Amino acid sequence: MVGVRARASRRPSVRALVLATHAPPAVAVTLVATLLAVTAQVSPGRVVLVGLAVLAGQASIGWSNDWLDADRDRAVARADKPVVQGAVDPAVLRSAALASAAAAVVLSLLLGWVPGLLLLVLVASGWAYNAGLKRTAASGLPYVTGFGALPAGVVAAAPGVPAAPWWLPAAGAALGAAAHLANVAPDIADDLATGVRGLPHRLGPRVSAAVGAVLLGTASLVLVLGPAGQPAWWGWAGLVLAVPAVAIAALAGTARFRRLAFPAVMLLTVLDVVLLLAGGAALT
Repeated sequence: MVGVRARASRRPSVRALVLATHAPPAVAVTLVATLLAVTAQVSPGRVVLVGLAVLAGQASIGWSNDWLDADRDRAVARADKPVVQGAVDPAVLRSAALASAAAAVVLSLLLGWVPGLLLLVLVASGWAYNAGLKRTAASGLPYVTGFGALPAGVVAAAPGVPAAPWWLPAAGAALGAAAHLANVAPDIADDLATGVRGLPHRLGPRVSAAVGAVLLGTASLVLVLGPAGQPAWWGWAGLVLAVPAVAIAALAGTARFRRLAFPAVMLLTVLDVVLLLAGGAALT
């Protein structure tokens, strides 16, 4: 059995590597960025470049997380982690994380200095979180800065656009903060057992859930009321769709709903961007 695990670690499967990227949120963030680029009327070629840059950055964040947390995950027997399963070696994840981070830098800067650096704020924020900020009271800061900068970088990728409207990065920052609280909720006990005490751990599950729900509702309101003029149909539809997601986020303080909160935040974020696209919101 040990020999099998060793061979698996030297030659990881594609599935193991994909799982270690934290694929669902990585795909969701990439989809959001790509749809935002379409909404901002970025040219097709640059839309593809935005998507690839964000995907490379998200992969690097996921791989670095599983590499840096390998010992912690083993200590609490995280059976869902490829490293714990013996399917991939941390050294392989380290190499993949560094290579994909380098690819993210190149792809992002091909869009130009301003959009490139803004997109890389998200990558740097994710790495900072994995490297130690997750253990501090400032654990939410990387989510706020990273997801606030992401839509600004995407809109800046449209040639001739000076800046994103204020409400877009504001909503992104609120969604990022809500995502942080929801993402940590299922793992609070394991984190505490391995010495991680970020903001959600200090607030406690019930307070974190309440704050996350408020942030999620605030982000939806900003997306609806932020654009100039009367809210379009997509705005009211978005608020209706936000209700169940906010409710699930509010219930994340209970064990039964903790694992549903983060997917609810991601799904609502994607739906919000789809509605922005359908409603023709002015992002430029």
